[in-house]
Amino acid sequence: MKKLFPSIPLVMAFLLMAISVLAQKRSINLDDLFEIKNVGNSQISPEGDWIAYTVTSTDKKSDKSSTRIWMAPTDGGEAIPMTAEGYSASSPKWSPDGKYLTFLASKGEKAKSQVWALNRKGGEAQALTKIKQGVSAYEWSPDGSKLLLSIKDPKPETKEGEKEKPQPHIIDRLQFKRDYAGYLDRRRTHFYIQNIGDTLTTQITSGDYDDSSPAWSPDGNLIAFVSNRSENPDGNDNSDIWVVAADNTDKGQTLLQITKNPGADRSPAWSPDGKHIVHISDTEPELIWYATSHLAISQSNGKGEPVYPTMEIDRNFSRPQYSKDGKSIISMLEDSGEKQLVSVDLASKNIKKIVSGQQIVNAYQMNGKGEIAALITSPMIPTEVYFIDDGAPKLISKVNSKWLDQVSLSDVENLHFKSEDGTEIEGFLYKPIGYKKNLQYPTILWIHGGPVSQYHFGFNLTAQMYAAQGYAVILANPRGSSGYGQEFSKAIFADWGNKDYQDVMAAVDHVIEKGVADPNRLGVGGWSYGGILTNYVITKTDRFKGAMTGASEVLYVANYGHDHYQRHWEAELGLPWENREAWERISPFNYVENIVTPTLIMGGAVDWNVPIHNSEQLYQALKRLGRTTQLIVYPGEHHGIRRPSFRVDRLKRWINWYDIHVKGIKAKP
Repeated sequence: MKKLFPSIPLVMAFLLMAISVLAQKRSINLDDLFEIKNVGNSQISPEGDWIAYTVTSTDKKSDKSSTRIWMAPTDGGEAIPMTAEGYSASSPKWSPDGKYLTFLASKGEKAKSQVWALNRKGGEAQALTKIKQGVSAYEWSPDGSKLLLSIKDPKPETKEGEKEKPQPHIIDRLQFKRDYAGYLDRRRTHFYIQNIGDTLTTQITSGDYDDSSPAWSPDGNLIAFVSNRSENPDGNDNSDIWVVAADNTDKGQTLLQITKNPGADRSPAWSPDGKHIVHISDTEPELIWYATSHLAISQSNGKGEPVYPTMEIDRNFSRPQYSKDGKSIISMLEDSGEKQLVSVDLASKNIKKIVSGQQIVNAYQMNGKGEIAALITSPMIPTEVYFIDDGAPKLISKVNSKWLDQVSLSDVENLHFKSEDGTEIEGFLYKPIGYKKNLQYPTILWIHGGPVSQYHFGFNLTAQMYAAQGYAVILANPRGSSGYGQEFSKAIFADWGNKDYQDVMAAVDHVIEKGVADPNRLGVGGWSYGGILTNYVITKTDRFKGAMTGASEVLYVANYGHDHYQRHWEAELGLPWENREAWERISPFNYVENIVTPTLIMGGAVDWNVPIHNSEQLYQALKRLGRTTQLIVYPGEHHGIRRPSFRVDRLKRWINWYDIHVKGIKAKP
């Protein structure tokens, strides 16, 4: 006779097996940088039955990363690889009839990126474009008969029989350089139309301007896009929404200007009836990146004034789309450590939260039926693909599930505390693996970049790595951070290293008071603005036993004309020859003699975002002063370190530096 319940010994066997599996979990280590995969660019099919997405993996042997496109059914089931190994693919999109999955890829050593198409019924991918200089982005027309292509102007032709030789950079622009792009010339990115089945293209925009973010009107006759076509586009952030006819024959000489806001307008999307365009507007350009990004709605005929349905909501909106019935706007909303997906009812102005809570919506895409594919992460789960259709998000991809089954992760605690002047600050505490109450642990204050950014309820691999090495990790959102309103963000305008310094120090004191952080074993560090604020910290206090400042700045006037932020410097501090006092007052270099903390300094050799020369100056000063310091420069790297082996090397050096100076572990010979 079959038993309804297993025997006691069998139950015990199952329990012992489960305990054994749990016991086998390990702490994460440096090799896990090669194990974890990055999921991105989710695209839901028109019928809502499949979601395509990208998966980027890293190969330790070749020291390279590559990206493949996968698709998974929304009703459950195994994911299917759509592109082969051996080349990287990006920007997956479905044809309007759902028959084809297209993507960008460059197949061949010297090949340029083209649009390729895969028939869902099978077969090899076919190239749809043959653009000599390559395609940077593309969009399907609503009826599927055309592609809109974003193409950068070609380089001057070399004479037949001549090899391409290095040429001098001829520079005449105000904004003359940009990180990763290098020195800027007059070649611009414009739009072209290509009929499916043809290789000929028709240029529909032109001029000494860059065009981006194209959006087809519902009837396929018009294209809205973003471009700064002011008299001096290099001298301001005044991008506007424009409209051009899809069958334009004068290369965009005939355009309709939709917005006239002096700040930046971007991210256009059409209403279902084609009468309106929703977009994002920065209405206070004088506040540069500290300004709140608002939802705005403009008439698509260019008449009338824009409507701001969420102006009273002091939070940043992004990536707006109309609902399928046109009665509401779907958008992402940044708020207090969260990035939510919300719906704004246009009649009542009420906001409904589609995805909220202790998780982060990194991106989303919606089909014509109103079904949504979203990229969501939480403190214990890296970004994965989810399906949303009038209900809770449903997990579709499980790219990192096997890895998660193998590793132990830090418990993450959400913190709220008061700063020196009573301002409430939010942060996150990553507890060391194996954390036990009543014990004090070596602690790292890890500061975010930006400064207009925020730590949030998303997976943070760096913090997890530190926690695996026995550190408590403090991630704070000091003033200057986004997600807490414009006043909170602009509190550091032209006053870096003051209130934000008070806030991160209050975070440290709070975790000490909780009994977690050992006040005698503290480390501090960060990258970009995280490194900049680290420089302020170590010039103002000797409480930290070790510091790491990465891709940072210390002598600001030395950056004028060398980094790519000239107009932002001018907006915040004025011209250096007219307002030198403001530049010098907030430069940490002028207080370098106060630094006694052993400091590791890092950066990319060709970083033009935050150039390495400031790091070199800091290193030179500390070395001259006889302080404990070391400078690490990664050859060929820009602001973000991309080479996998360099990323591993960087993290290894961070941990070793803190182990030596914070934990007191002797350096290995």
